[in-house]
Amino acid sequence: MKNKLQDLNNHLFAQLERFSDEALNPDQLANEINRGKAISGVAQQIIATGHLALEAQERLSENQISHLPELLGLGNGEK
Repeated sequence: MKNKLQDLNNHLFAQLERFSDEALNPDQLANEINRGKAISGVAQQIIATGHLALEAQERLSENQISHLPELLGLGNGEK
């Protein structure tokens, strides 16, 4: 999987467009609202993970840490 933040933006805007579909009946709108909540929750986690990775990279470049943890999947974890 090679998703990028632009793909996340596209999904979020597509969901926003579905919310404004005036042809939706109340049940369909409720389903879209639930889907939107799920997408939003996943998006928040993706953004938080990206923020953590960026912060780790910044600390590495500032010599505050000696290597990136393997858990982040950004480096080889070697010291």
